[in-house]
Amino acid sequence: MRIVVIRNLPEPAVALLRTAGEVHVCERDRALDPADLRRAVAGADAVVAMLGDRVDAAFADAAGPQLKVVANVAVGYDNVDVPELTGRGVTVTNTPGVLTDATADLAFALVLMATRRLGEGERLIRSGTPWFFHLGFMLGTGLQGKTLGIIGLGGIGQAVARRARAFGMRIAYSGRRRAAAAVEAELDARFLPQDELLRESDVISLHCPLTEQTRHLIDAAALAAMKPSAVLVNTSRGPVVDEAALAAALRAGRIAAAGLDVFEEEPAVHPELLELDNAVLLPHLGSATEETRTAMAELAARNVVGVLTGNGPVTPVAA
Repeated sequence: MRIVVIRNLPEPAVALLRTAGEVHVCERDRALDPADLRRAVAGADAVVAMLGDRVDAAFADAAGPQLKVVANVAVGYDNVDVPELTGRGVTVTNTPGVLTDATADLAFALVLMATRRLGEGERLIRSGTPWFFHLGFMLGTGLQGKTLGIIGLGGIGQAVARRARAFGMRIAYSGRRRAAAAVEAELDARFLPQDELLRESDVISLHCPLTEQTRHLIDAAALAAMKPSAVLVNTSRGPVVDEAALAAALRAGRIAAAGLDVFEEEPAVHPELLELDNAVLLPHLGSATEETRTAMAELAARNVVGVLTGNGPVTPVAA
């Protein structure tokens, strides 16, 4: 079996893949352009892909009819045309669960950075600008008694809510469906329509998948509905937020701050956001711990091995 790995993986995952076939690793840490990607996957029985790799009909044509599985090293799979691949008999898998805690930690770090102006403070120190302590110096806002509004109370959203409760926050959420009663009870979480959530929340954290319905879910109208003191955090997918509208809202003071780990045209960032002290910007670090990234790669490898050996995938994506 020919197994193509689009970008470098931790060695334990590559070793696992070798138990099922001949592994070809594209030893680079950037997305291939479409032509190079198609050349790389030619003749593959299995492909381990990343978020930046567009897996569509042209990809499948280039790979050939023997392609059996595409393992996406991510929870989201908006880069994969799942109906197209499954229609050709190709199994698509993702890596849920293993990155929940790392991403939740990072999301709550963004909450703290944005509400307490931590990035702004560090830039001040590093710039060498003179400063002195006084009671009005670089005031942020506390979290105790404030409302965290979560859009998408799945595994990561629930993990963020648990962290928020430790800080004394109240939890509200919206989404396509209500969470189980046991989850609502554990988190003391209120289900609200999205328009109410936007109006009531002091911090809004996004944990929804990218679909046609969620693209620009946070647009100018949504931002206008938020409190002027509110903070927006996005660790889901960049296009869920209209970056131009967000930059305008931050510049005008229509909301207080934002923390972003993902971007619309990643790795590019809207240039106006780069100019704003009330925007905290991170380079997609949500799952970036050694333990988590290794676990993601190993889960992707187990999916490939399961399909190629006839035992089936561990975490298949439904068509």
